[in-house]
Amino acid sequence: MANTKEIKDRINSIKQTQKITNAMYLISSTKLQKARKDLEATEPYFFGMEAMVDRLRRHLPDIENPYFETYDDLPEDEKVYAYLVITADKGLAGSYNHNVLKMTEEEMSKHKNTKLFVVGELGRQYFESKHIQIDEQFHYTAQNPSLHRARMISLRMLELFTKHEIHSLNIVYTFMINSMATENVNQVLLPLKASVPDISLPMDVYQEEFMLEPSPDAVINAVVPNCTTGYIYSALVESFCSEQNARMQAMQAANKSANEILHDLSIQYNRVRQAMITQEITEVCAGAKAAQKD
Repeated sequence: MANTKEIKDRINSIKQTQKITNAMYLISSTKLQKARKDLEATEPYFFGMEAMVDRLRRHLPDIENPYFETYDDLPEDEKVYAYLVITADKGLAGSYNHNVLKMTEEEMSKHKNTKLFVVGELGRQYFESKHIQIDEQFHYTAQNPSLHRARMISLRMLELFTKHEIHSLNIVYTFMINSMATENVNQVLLPLKASVPDISLPMDVYQEEFMLEPSPDAVINAVVPNCTTGYIYSALVESFCSEQNARMQAMQAANKSANEILHDLSIQYNRVRQAMITQEITEVCAGAKAAQKD
């Protein structure tokens, strides 16, 4: 059985670790609140852009534009699928990174030709350890999601798509449903799919008149990049929020485990101390009896 000094040293070590986990919990909580506030401030604009794209797709089902090019006539083994995966720069966030990396691997295994674009240091380390080629890594983005960084990523992805170097752009990230649940998402950003017109509407139903100036192509070429930037920014912030939420839960679980261990060690310490006191009393009593006999 361990002596009192060993138990006391372990109790002090756990208490020092608990100070770190408490601090990490508070930091993640602050970052989460700030990120959610930033996202809420920009969401209305990007929701409006997304609604505009939906209207374009609904009113122009037969439009020919590079962003709507589906490459149906291209053989499957010649198509290149790009995956933009968003991970964290740091660990200690439960299964947050593992889940999104696992989904990325599963999705990439479905296609012969893939390109990998990584946000987050842990994602880079993981794929390099698996000897999976990373085409590009976007540094300093996971811990500081901003509209500027989202725009830089969007410009790079759109450039590759318009040059036909990639034929499909997927973004894999983590969406925070609420404070207790998250969901891994694999969203196809490009190409955009044209809507099928609803021919079942009665003739007397009013349909809005839709005019595009100076031309449909000009409007689409202006709207789609902004919409793509907005979605990437939203994914970056949602992933950042999910990371902080996962870290808060991990730190909360660590604090709970630490309290349970401290409780058990405290009981063990008191028992050992009580046994030592009992032994000392026994030895004193035995010595006193021996002295009386002499």
